[in-house]
Amino acid sequence: MLKSDYLRKEIVHIDIKQFDARPIVDAYRQMAFQARNLSVAADIYNRMLADKDCKVILTLAGSLFSAGLKNVVVDMIEHNMVDVIVSTGAIIVDQDFFEALGFKHYIGTPFVNDAELRELAIDRIYDTYIDEDELRVCDLTIAQIADALPPRPFSSREFIVEMGKYLERNGVKCAKSVVYAAYQKGVPIFVPAFSDCSAGFGLVHHQWHKKDNYVSIDSARDFLELTKIKVACAETGLFMVGGGVPKNFTQDVVVATDVLGIEKPMHKYAIQLTVADERDGGLSGSTLKEASSWGKVDTKFEQMVYGEATVTMPLIVSDAYHRGNWQQRSEARFNDLF
Repeated sequence: MLKSDYLRKEIVHIDIKQFDARPIVDAYRQMAFQARNLSVAADIYNRMLADKDCKVILTLAGSLFSAGLKNVVVDMIEHNMVDVIVSTGAIIVDQDFFEALGFKHYIGTPFVNDAELRELAIDRIYDTYIDEDELRVCDLTIAQIADALPPRPFSSREFIVEMGKYLERNGVKCAKSVVYAAYQKGVPIFVPAFSDCSAGFGLVHHQWHKKDNYVSIDSARDFLELTKIKVACAETGLFMVGGGVPKNFTQDVVVATDVLGIEKPMHKYAIQLTVADERDGGLSGSTLKEASSWGKVDTKFEQMVYGEATVTMPLIVSDAYHRGNWQQRSEARFNDLF
C-alpha cells in the first residue's frame, strides 16, 4: 500500500454547539454508576461558571486533539468557559499547532502492520494516523520560532504566546486552533514538560545550532507564573481531563502559595475525567479526596468520572454551553499579568 492509501479520511472535530447534552445529563442524574457521576461533574462545572469569584483552570493529558476534541477547547476559550490551560506538550504542539500549520490527523485502525507504517513514515496513536514527515515540519517550525527570539529562558507560556504570534503573522491553516484562540483571548497555556513533544525536537535543533547562545524553557518560571495567577484569584475550579503532570502541577499551586506565606484557599471545585485506577498509587488515578489530604482540593464540590474523554468531555461541555452560565462571565486575560 501507498502512504496515501492510509492517510485518506480525516479526523473531524466534534462541535458541542450542534447538539444539546442537557437532556441526557438530566437523565443520567436519575441513573447510577458513571452516568450519575458524570451528571454530578456537569453540575459542578456549571457551578464554576456561575460563581463570579471563580476562575477555571483546564488541565489536559492524553491524545485528545488528535482524537477530535480540539474544537471543544476552542469553544471553551471563545465563550469564556476557561481562564487558564495546563497541558501536555503533544496536545498543544504535535496536535493543535500541527493542525494550525495545515496538517491533519487521519482515521486509522489498531489492526495494522506497524512495521509497514514505519516504512511509510506514518505514526499511529491507537486508531489515528499522523504523517511523520509533516510532524518534522512542525518540529522545525518550533526551531524557527526559537531562532527569532532573544537567547534567554522563557516560560512555556511565553513561548506558546510566540507560537500564537507566528500563526497571526503566517495565517492559521485550519478552521480553529487552541493556540491561536488562546493568544487572541489572553488565555495562558502552560506546558510544564514542554520538551516532551515536538517542541523538544525543535528546541534541540535550535540549541544544537545556536551553541551557547540559545532559548531555553524554564519550568520553575512556569510554576511561578501559575502561582501568581492563583494569588490573583479569589477562587479557582479545576476541570481535569486525564492526569499526569498537568494535574499535579495545577494542584500544587495551592501548596506553593502556602510556601510563600500567602494565604489562599484550596481549589474550590474540581472534576476529573479519567480511565486511570487509584490502586497503583499513581497520580493520574489518585482521587480528588486524596488531593485534599495534601491541602490542594476542597472536597465539598469534587467528582471523579471514570470514562474515556472523547465520550465524557463533549457531554459535560455541551451541557454547560447550553445552560448558558458562561454568558455572565468576562475575559480574565491572565496573559496580561505578565
